Amino acid sequence: MARARQERAEITRQAILDGAAIAFDDCGFEGTSLSDVVKHAGVTKGALYFHFPSKQALARTLMDEQFQVSEHLPAIEDPGLQTVIDLTHQMAHGLRTNVRIRAGIRLVIEFGSFTSPDPTPYDAWIDTCRNCLAAAQRVGDIHPALDVDALAALLVGAFTGIQVTSHVRTRRQDLHTRVTDLWNFLLPTIVPANRMARFQPTGTPQSHGSPTG
Repeated sequence: MARARQERAEITRQAILDGAAIAFDDCGFEGTSLSDVVKHAGVTKGALYFHFPSKQALARTLMDEQFQVSEHLPAIEDPGLQTVIDLTHQMAHGLRTNVRIRAGIRLVIEFGSFTSPDPTPYDAWIDTCRNCLAAAQRVGDIHPALDVDALAALLVGAFTGIQVTSHVRTRRQDLHTRVTDLWNFLLPTIVPANRMARFQPTGTPQSHGSPTG
C-alpha cells in the first residue's frame, strides 16, 4: 500500500515537472505562474505545493537535472576528447527533442545572466569538460602546451552562445550543424595533426539519440 502511494506521488511529481517545463520553455521564469504549471501538469495546487514549495524550487530542480552530465561518465571507458564532442551533441539532441532540457537550459541562461546570477550549473559542466580534456591531453590527443581549464570554459561558453543563436534563427533545427562547425574549426588548433583522424566532429551515432550498433 505504502509503495503504491509512493509510486503515485512520484508520477504526480514528474507530471508537475513536465508541466513546469512546458510553461518555463514557453514563457521563461518571470512569465510563468504556478497557475500555468498546474494547468499544464493537470494537478491541483495542493499537489504542487506538496512536492515543491515555490516556483523557485521547481526551476532549480529543472536546472539541476540538465547539468548532471558528469554522473554518466564513470560508465564511459577512457573518457577523453570524443566524450566532450559527444556531450555537446547529446545536449543539442536534448534541446531539440526534450522540453525539460529546453526549459532547464532556458532557466540556466536566465538565472545566470539576469535574475540572480549563479555560476554553479556552468561550473559543473566546465568541470566535466575539463576532466575529459585533461585525460585527452595525458594520452597526447591535445597539444601539451594548451590550458585545458581555459579550453573547457571556452567550450561551454561557445556552446551556450551557439544554441541560443540557433534557437533564435532556426528554432534549433540547425543546431547539430552549428556544433559540428564549432568542432571542425576547433579540432585542428587543439589536436596534433597525427591524431586528428581519431575524432568525429559530428559526434558518434549515439550522441544524436541513435541506438548503438
